Amino acid sequence: MGGLLYIIAVILVIFWAIGYFGYHAGGIIHVLLVIALIAVLLRVIRSA
Repeated sequence: MGGLLYIIAVILVIFWAIGYFGYHAGGIIHVLLVIALIAVLLRVIRSA
């Protein structure tokens, strides 16, 4: 499950970067970034 969260987080960060630098799509991009950061933090907390 932790590996899946990490993969989702990486994908969301990539989409955020594409959206931010390519399209400036607005608030949804920042929501994706927050979700990705939460997933990474959960992985770090659970592995510690």
